[in-house]
Amino acid sequence: MELTGKRVGIFVENMYQEFEFWYPYFRMKEAGAKVSIIGTGAKEYKSLNGLPAPGGLVFKSVNDLVNADAVSAADFDCIIIPGGFAPDYMRRSQAVLKLVRDCFEQKKIVATICHAGWVLASAGVAKGRTMTCLFSIKDDVINAGAKYVDQEVVRDGNLITSRLPDDLPVFLREIIAALKNQ
Repeated sequence: MELTGKRVGIFVENMYQEFEFWYPYFRMKEAGAKVSIIGTGAKEYKSLNGLPAPGGLVFKSVNDLVNADAVSAADFDCIIIPGGFAPDYMRRSQAVLKLVRDCFEQKKIVATICHAGWVLASAGVAKGRTMTCLFSIKDDVINAGAKYVDQEVVRDGNLITSRLPDDLPVFLREIIAALKNQ
């Protein structure tokens, strides 16, 4: 239980990528972290393929869902933002952007994968950072002022970024290592 005592928030929104949400959720729990799921206020979220997230028929037992406007950076040691098309919805939420910005500024671990680089761009924290993301949004992160590199995982200070589901094992190893050394 290498992360006992650590608090991790994982964001969710409609059109989330299943692997990029559920793999970190269960991996963080397995490592002993207290995991909260951060939503934008909906009672239910569905994945790209219609799989429900917390609050859905299949996952009623998952009761760690909180709204972004009801938590603060002080509540977390790390936040993880999965991809899919969910980040396009997340970045429209001022509460989400504030939480991401506050966590980043307070040197909490901020980890994104796939399309989640959009949230970093909209939160104003990509500028001057080296990061990776899904290739289809690399122009967006470059235009937000980041240096884009095509690697499985990139760590720039407290920012950890990754590209796609195949990169999840190395992405989660990097997050766990960063949390253990925090």
